Amino acid sequence: MRLKPYQMTPRQKRQRRVRARAIGTAERPRLNVFRSLNGIYAQIIDDSKGHTLVAASTLDKDVAEAPKTEQAKAVGKLVAERATAAGITKVVFDRGGYLYHGRVKALADSAREGGLDF
Repeated sequence: MRLKPYQMTPRQKRQRRVRARAIGTAERPRLNVFRSLNGIYAQIIDDSKGHTLVAASTLDKDVAEAPKTEQAKAVGKLVAERATAAGITKVVFDRGGYLYHGRVKALADSAREGGLDF
């Protein structure tokens, strides 16, 4: 069921605006970020096929217990490592309606340092 704009939360409205522009292709898939209260999740998605190519989150055993911003940096580094192993270097960043600061920015910066280009 598709919601009308007056039925949506502000984050859902921002998410719709971002997703209208950030479309993942086979050559340049979409790096999607979901931020919950306790964790952060990142997926690299090929929207033309509807497949998740690479994923990483704070639930992975490779991410140690640390403050949330440090965990976001670790997830960004981990998703970048897995993407380069899968042969992905260029992505489109989808912040998922979240503001670009804090944990989302930390994840993006560490993914860039890990070798992803966006």
